[in-house]
Amino acid sequence: MEPRLNGKGLIISLIFFLLKFSTAIEIPPSVQQVPTIIKQSKVQVAFPFDEYFQIECEAKGNPEPTFTWTKDGNPFHFTDHRIITSNNSGTFRIPNEGHISHFQGKYRCFASNKLGIAMSEEIEFIVPSVPKFPKEKIDPLEVEEGDPIVLPCNPPKGLPPLHIYWMNIELEHIEQDERVYMSQKGDLYFANVEEKDSRNDYCCFAAFPRLRTIVQKMPMKLTVNSLKHANDSSSSTEIGSKANSIKQRKPKLLLPPTESGSESSITILKGETLLLECFAEGLPTPQVDWNKIGGDLPKGRETKENYGKTLKIENVSYQDKGNYRCTASNFLGTATHDFHVIVEEPPRWTKKPQSAVYSTGSNGILLCEAEGEPQPTIKWRVNGSPIDNHPFAGDVVFPREISFTNLQPNHTAVYQCEASNVHGTILASANVDVVDVRPLIQTKDGENYATVVGYSAFLHCEFFASPEAVVSWQKVEEAKPLEGRRYHVYDNGTLQINRTTEEDAGSYSCWVENAIGKTAVTANLDIRNATQLRVSPKNPRIPKLHMLELHCESKCDLHLKHSLKLSWSKDGEAFEINGTEDGRIIIDGANLTISNVTLEDQGIYCCSALTALDSAADITQVTVLDVPDPPENLHLSERQNRSVRLSWEAGDDHNSIISEYIVEFEGNKEDPGRWEELTRVQGKKTTVILPLAPFVRYQFRVIAVNEVGRSQPSQPSDHHETPPAAPDRNPQNIRVQASQPKEMIIKWEPLKSMEQNGPGLEYRVTWKPQGAPVEWEEETVTNHTLRVMTPAVYAPYDVKVQAINQLGSGPAPQSVTLYSGEDYPDTAPVIHGVDVINSTLVKVTWSTIPKDRVHGRLKGYQINWWKTKSLLDGRTHPKEVNVLRFSGQRNSGMVPSLDAFSEFHLTVLAYNSKGAGPESEPYIFQTPEGVPEQPTFLKVIKVDKDTATLSWGLPKKLNGNLTGYLLQYQIINDTYEIGELNDINITTPSKPSWHLSNLNATTKYKFYLRACTSRGCGKPITEESSTLGEGKYAGLYDDISTQGWFIGLMCAIALLTLVLLTVCFVKRNRGGKYSVKEKEDLHPDPEIQSVKDETFGEYSDSDEKPLKGSLRSLNRDMQPTESADSLVEYGEGDHALFNEDGSFIGAYAGSKEKGSVESNGSSTATFPLRA
Repeated sequence: MEPRLNGKGLIISLIFFLLKFSTAIEIPPSVQQVPTIIKQSKVQVAFPFDEYFQIECEAKGNPEPTFTWTKDGNPFHFTDHRIITSNNSGTFRIPNEGHISHFQGKYRCFASNKLGIAMSEEIEFIVPSVPKFPKEKIDPLEVEEGDPIVLPCNPPKGLPPLHIYWMNIELEHIEQDERVYMSQKGDLYFANVEEKDSRNDYCCFAAFPRLRTIVQKMPMKLTVNSLKHANDSSSSTEIGSKANSIKQRKPKLLLPPTESGSESSITILKGETLLLECFAEGLPTPQVDWNKIGGDLPKGRETKENYGKTLKIENVSYQDKGNYRCTASNFLGTATHDFHVIVEEPPRWTKKPQSAVYSTGSNGILLCEAEGEPQPTIKWRVNGSPIDNHPFAGDVVFPREISFTNLQPNHTAVYQCEASNVHGTILASANVDVVDVRPLIQTKDGENYATVVGYSAFLHCEFFASPEAVVSWQKVEEAKPLEGRRYHVYDNGTLQINRTTEEDAGSYSCWVENAIGKTAVTANLDIRNATQLRVSPKNPRIPKLHMLELHCESKCDLHLKHSLKLSWSKDGEAFEINGTEDGRIIIDGANLTISNVTLEDQGIYCCSALTALDSAADITQVTVLDVPDPPENLHLSERQNRSVRLSWEAGDDHNSIISEYIVEFEGNKEDPGRWEELTRVQGKKTTVILPLAPFVRYQFRVIAVNEVGRSQPSQPSDHHETPPAAPDRNPQNIRVQASQPKEMIIKWEPLKSMEQNGPGLEYRVTWKPQGAPVEWEEETVTNHTLRVMTPAVYAPYDVKVQAINQLGSGPAPQSVTLYSGEDYPDTAPVIHGVDVINSTLVKVTWSTIPKDRVHGRLKGYQINWWKTKSLLDGRTHPKEVNVLRFSGQRNSGMVPSLDAFSEFHLTVLAYNSKGAGPESEPYIFQTPEGVPEQPTFLKVIKVDKDTATLSWGLPKKLNGNLTGYLLQYQIINDTYEIGELNDINITTPSKPSWHLSNLNATTKYKFYLRACTSRGCGKPITEESSTLGEGKYAGLYDDISTQGWFIGLMCAIALLTLVLLTVCFVKRNRGGKYSVKEKEDLHPDPEIQSVKDETFGEYSDSDEKPLKGSLRSLNRDMQPTESADSLVEYGEGDHALFNEDGSFIGAYAGSKEKGSVESNGSSTATFPLRA
């Protein structure tokens, strides 16, 4: 059996039990008791659109009560066959059939058994009639302009509320204003009519919303005769004066009517709304005002409506009684009326008699007190009859109480108390049950309860007993009553155990005993672990517009896991279950996420857990950081020529301490409106003395900085203008710009606007030859450049530049050394010789030129060279000059990347900053032969079972006289083993093919071909092919290859192969694997194997697999390659090639290891060439 849960949380439990303990004692249905009315109708209205009308009366009691009714104080019998009754119930229905008005009246229900009679309150059944205006002929009304008139409505009687409207025949409302007013009774008043009031369709409509009925009075005709037609022979002026003299009049009250006199009385019930109305006729239209005689109108509850004609006071209290006066006035006089307001109240209970259970011989008392205005009268009844008809010996009956002594079973009855005045009657019933019975425990035996550690546990033992009983609790295994402050037994038998521990778990027994006997039940208590929560992060500080993520970690007893519910709140207000509609705040169970955090998101966030037995909560303080608000109230003080004090007030730091303030200024005449930083101040300070420059009109602003960022700038301060002064500094970065020989263009950085200190800024420039005993030359300029002619080329000068303005000169300037303009070198170096290093590299030596012939600062030497002809075929080449520069003072250099077996011309020249000098005489030299490049192609053009024919193309560059070819081949199969390398020397250079024989059938071979000169063989080109197998197709290659069917078959195979390759490609792109490296490992170049430990450029492979078999070197009698020289290795100046005019051709990359070459053939391997 599942444990019974005793409430959700401690607070919920306490509220539940307070309510439980405050209720009256309920007698179990099994115990004999007097009847009690448990349900009855109030006022019942027979609306015409209802199907039936039900008048309810339900009661309980033991024995089962029977029901009777009275109507208007007389017995009411269900003789009408239309009435429908219910078994064991006093409720009956009246169908809405035929004439039912005779059912209207006040009904009362009586429920009785042998012990007593219960009586209901009066139930009024109203059968409303259909309201109608009487059929009548309404005579037309005719009045003169300015007269008063009243149009009566006289609405029919009907079920309230009643709403009255005045409209025309087109259902347009008659406009009401200060002159026209509708009274509460519905009559339409005119203080003075105007010609426009004439119409023949004044209609009064009466609406009864509860009956869904609107009725209309017959239209009324009103004719207003204008005074201008009163005497057609009179002039308009006479008519107007006549109207003024006759129609203008002082106010006269029409409401209240004249017959009520100058005062009247109104009775209003407490709590209702008081409406006083006052309307006066007169011309001009009177104005109405209200006051309370001897007091003030109640403020907040009084309003004046309908242009002041109605005084409305809501929720009337006794303080509102008294005399109220309305005053109607115009310039001709006033009229008043006094209302004497009487506040009364229907009866209301101050003490109601309470039902009770008594034992034989006990005493009791019933109290009944009520208030009202007038004071209610109290009447007692017993079982529905006046108490005077049922006297009991020893009973004392007063108007407000009944006392019982020595109660006996025959005292059992239902006592009714009625309080009534002119405004109504109220009824209260009290059951007096005299019972002697052994305790009856109503709580089930063996009930299971559960609570959590530290909470209170409530074990129920609800019982009924008379006489009174004593309740005791004990633990089953201890067999003694519970004692101690932690235990408390309530009057209804419930045991409360405070601050429970795990030791409190177990079985308990409840014993109830009175004079008649005793009874017991058991209860089982289980103790659960308390729910724990932890919100993280704790007290986060998060910048504005960032994302906040909170997590609520919960730990819950396994028995309570299913009932665990988490919720989030901020500052005590709960979030919606899933967050906000815009998605900025998202709640996903234990996680709370807020995007684009704002300052409004700051606060205390609480994660709450609620289970069937307990609750828990944990909070975290979220602090939202933002840039500070701008500083305020900037103030300037202590104004000096070169300083001023700036003070300000700090703005809100938005939870992040201000670390510093940035003070900016504006005042640059060259760039007005541009703000520049002047200084920075520590965040704790809000004042600073600012250093200022002369001749500036300053304005300041301040920016606050915290860990989030910078605030917006403050509002600018007042202006502060400093007086002019002489310059504080001189120009910097004095330099020379040489353009022509013997010319010196002196330049410097001009002073900025903030550095000029005053008007009329100029620069005084002085100069003289360095070390010469001559006077300084001087010139004053306004710009920042000066051109000076000098007698010598590239001569040193001492130069000074000083700033001056109208108020004086700057500080004494420092002298700098500048040189006059350079000229080109006027002599050429002499080439001593060209040493040929190899077929592509030479070393050039020359003599340097004298220093006085440089005419400037020597930057280095330049070598120009060009190819004149090829020694292979003797053809001449057009002149294409290559350039290589060497910086600094040197007399040799290496020239790389030359063509082998060619003739070259070479010159050397010196250059300075101005440019290059004359070239030396050309030096002629020749490069020797080199090794050829690889053949352009290698193909297997014919293959049989043991032969193959190869064809190739000449190398693009022979680099010498071709002596022949070296052909090598070896077996490669689909294993890690490779065959022995075979060599064939082809000594006929002109032969472009070779036929190999004695090959193995059905075998795959790899072929290597190199071209050779007298200097050795070049890089190889490779090709792979397989021989044919044994059988009828062997030796038929020539015949088959020319047959049409074979060509078609090959095309079909090629097409199928293309399809398969496409499928493989798609599969590979979808994640298939294909290892290129496995192929390379299977058929490696043999020379790669022989130089396994060498590294070539960027090539590196640490995962090489060992190959079985022997390899012979492919490099027999080969010389070191001579084509790998680099300009980077030899040129020490600008590592680039230049055309004859010195323009850039290209740059050489980093050098390769000497002795390595790159293969451009079909093989991807790199072959080393060794001596």
